[in-house]
Amino acid sequence: MTSASYLRTDTIPVDRLTPYPGNAKRGDVAAILASLRKNGQYRGLVVREQRDGALVVLAGNHTRQALAEHGPGDCGTKACGVCHNSPAWTPAARCDVVECDDQTALRVNLADNRTSDLGTYDYAGLAELLGSLGDVDGTGYSDQDVQDITALVDLPDEEPKDDNHTAARQAARDGGALDDEHPDTGNPDVFNPVINLRVPHAVFDRWRTALDAHPGQDDGAKLLGLLSEVEASRAGAAA
Repeated sequence: MTSASYLRTDTIPVDRLTPYPGNAKRGDVAAILASLRKNGQYRGLVVREQRDGALVVLAGNHTRQALAEHGPGDCGTKACGVCHNSPAWTPAARCDVVECDDQTALRVNLADNRTSDLGTYDYAGLAELLGSLGDVDGTGYSDQDVQDITALVDLPDEEPKDDNHTAARQAARDGGALDDEHPDTGNPDVFNPVINLRVPHAVFDRWRTALDAHPGQDDGAKLLGLLSEVEASRAGAAA
């Protein structure tokens, strides 16, 4: 078998569902539960039915966890999309049940976790969508996020429109970073890029030593000092 085959859609008690062993994704269970309470379960978990009858969650492990954390009965949240305020509700999930081999199961789990990371945003379109809601409950966004996104896409038009400025604004709206002359006015955690490198231990130790040689409250400030030193050294060598 080289691909997963759909068997059926079923509502299955959460305590019968086994989390995927070694699932490497770390989801925001609280945000997922908030979405479930507001919106209900709008898509099914992907569950592998094994030959021994075990039901293993390939995609949707954190939704399973959120439903389990909700617990049985009426949670007290008005118009809850999970329990529907029924005292008789027991934690269960709508599942798309498939059959597949071990390698395909692993690939499905990895692909489901990874492909969501690969997308980008049209922030102008996102701001318009968020602005059309009366509130952002159950969306995963906070009011501060909305303010930050709005600030990013509403950069003032009266500034000089030189090529660098225009490029910086367009990069920001396309989900890129702003340069030093046009800093992000919102929460940097929302928009700033992340540097993620896998290097040998010896390289890491050298990088850590070089970084710590510079003052700063955090690694970002230290890195700025290190880069300034490198640029000054290159300028001196070229002189």
